[in-house]
Amino acid sequence: MNLLIIGYVWPEPNSSAAGSRMMQLLNTFRKHNWQVTFASPAQQTEHMADLSVLGITSEQITLNDASFDQYIADQTPDIVVFDRFMMEEQFAWRVEKFSPNSLRILNTEDLHSLRQARHSALKQNKTFQVEDLYSDQGIREIAAIHRCDLTLMISEVETQLLMDEFHVPETHLFHLPFMLPAPKNTNKLIPFDERQHFISIGNFRHAPNWDAVLYLKNSLWPSIRKQLPKAELHIYGAYPPPKATQLHNAKEGFLVKGWAQDAQQVMQQARVCLAPLRFGAGIKGKLVEAMQMGTPSITTSIGAESMHGQFPWNGVITDDPDTFIDAAVSLYQDPASWQLMQQNGKHLLEARYQAEEWEPKLMKRLERQMQLKDSLRKKHFLGLMLRHHSLKSTQYMSQWIELKNKQEKEV
Repeated sequence: MNLLIIGYVWPEPNSSAAGSRMMQLLNTFRKHNWQVTFASPAQQTEHMADLSVLGITSEQITLNDASFDQYIADQTPDIVVFDRFMMEEQFAWRVEKFSPNSLRILNTEDLHSLRQARHSALKQNKTFQVEDLYSDQGIREIAAIHRCDLTLMISEVETQLLMDEFHVPETHLFHLPFMLPAPKNTNKLIPFDERQHFISIGNFRHAPNWDAVLYLKNSLWPSIRKQLPKAELHIYGAYPPPKATQLHNAKEGFLVKGWAQDAQQVMQQARVCLAPLRFGAGIKGKLVEAMQMGTPSITTSIGAESMHGQFPWNGVITDDPDTFIDAAVSLYQDPASWQLMQQNGKHLLEARYQAEEWEPKLMKRLERQMQLKDSLRKKHFLGLMLRHHSLKSTQYMSQWIELKNKQEKEV
């Protein structure tokens, strides 16, 4: 198979869950000897992965430029993966026109419109309703999902939402959580007595993470610190802005550490992970990483959404700030409960996130989707309509921008 991935950004596995997820996909494709090219219009970054180590070709492509037309015609990939709906909007019409037989797959990471709608509801101090998704971004994202041959969904809740509320056929969706190696034996992890302090980690450019840091600083940490005066909270994350580093206060035990060269190492050294996420979507890489490192976590219903099914959590899930504070203080001091929660995390990883289980399912589904591609396209009439109308409007807008750019250069 010849596969082209069009990335919204270059993968940064040490910066975000989305970066880790992309690397899991890339490793799976290469493990099956697929020829993989990763192309992106984004600027390269200091934290991006070296894809050449995996035998993956990297290409810089340009938005709103006809150069991609010849590029995709020469490539004629069997499969094109759009990493997030914005890339589908930008490039799908060109793929359909110049490589019509390519299977078109959308990798959502999470439902951006759900995250945005929950954020908006929080700012308005109201309860989120499904109708909040009927925004410009929601319409754009759902349309992109309908237009594609298959959409990879990391969250069971979001998969069901798309089927129930937005009539996306089950044939066009595939639930695919993180694909992880077998969890470590807990005997090989740093024990309770050798750990200290709390940890919170997440890319500062991701709005839910920044909100969680502010929530910790202003509402939760002062009460935790009052009861545990020797404990510290270490805040890690890529791309901390000045407004974040200014929150650093050693006297309060609130330490903004910024970029972690080895996120697993700092996670394993901490005793408890705090993730008071008040909005968001998808599933949370930081909480999976906490399980991998044997670090119990305290989070919210949003944080744990779609992550544990019927299995007990590796810590505490609560949306009540007082309960969150009490749980943090209690778990930090109780080795017996801490070890039980650590075992819960190991069982969760084994039950829900094993690469050896999910990789064959993914490959089998992609092969099936290739075989049924033409018939599924014909059956999904809503998708046909959206490709006809939406992609035409996207095409004309893109061509107008391209012409405008050329005129500006000539001037």
